[in-house]
Formats: sequence, C-alpha cells, structure tokens
Amino acid sequence: MTLKKHFYSFMTVSFIALSPIAWADNKAAAIDEMEGYLEFVDYGGGVIFAQQIPKEEWAKMMVIDARDPEQFAKGHIPGAINMDWRQILSKRDTISKDKPVLIYCNTGTLSAQAGFAMRVAGWDNVRILQGGMEEWKAKGGFDASTKASGSATH
Repeated sequence: MTLKKHFYSFMTVSFIALSPIAWADNKAAAIDEMEGYLEFVDYGGGVIFAQQIPKEEWAKMMVIDARDPEQFAKGHIPGAINMDWRQILSKRDTISKDKPVLIYCNTGTLSAQAGFAMRVAGWDNVRILQGGMEEWKAKGGFDASTKASGSATH
C-alpha cells in the first residue's frame, strides 16, 4: 500500500471510531441547550392566538408557512413565505432576529416543533400560531383580533 492509501485508511477508521464520541458530545450539548431553554421559557412556549394579533401588526411580522410547498400553493396567509418545517434550522440565517416572526402550519403541531428549534437556537422573537392555518381561518383571519374584541362593525 502506498503512503497515501495508508493515510486515507487511517483517517476513515479514525473517523468511524470517533464518530460515536463526537455524536455523544453533540447530543449532550443539544440536550443541555434544550434543558436550559425549558427552564427559561414561559408557559405558552411562544404560542400566540390569531385573536391576540391586531390587524395592523401582521404587516410588521415575518410570517412563515411551515407546510410543504403543495399545501402552501393551495392557500396560505397572505404575505407568508414558505419554508418547510424540517428546513427551518438549515435556513435560519434567512429568518429575522429584528422583528417578530410567526410560524404556522395546518394545526400548529409541526410549526411548534420548528418554533421550538428556532427558540433553542436563539431566536426569542419567534411565535407559533396556535391552531395554525385552520384556526386562523376559523377565527376570522386578519380580522380575528377585531372579532374577538367585539368591536367589529356590521
């Protein structure tokens, strides 16, 4: 065997042998981060109801539809960008830290996972839309806050 082949064989074996250790260290670090977050986070965990968002505030937020592109194409909250919930962390550099961020899916389950990941990663401006798209529509969409306060005019 040539020196080059020995080197690559050594590196491959070393990588395979050390991978479980590195993975365990990374897993422990991730668990520590999540534990710290859970000790800090408020009871709602960043969840917000459509009724709590005044109509004029929607334009000030970055709204992320965490559903797949097919669902997004069938209908979404106007102004929302589509970012599949599984891609949230890999695309985190495109998510604002300077203004409120609202993440939703159909019912709130997948967006809650994406929101949790973002909050653990340091985005404390992220909120999850309780009930997702379905609840948003049922409560009146952008007018949910007005309808909830009873000040809607007929």
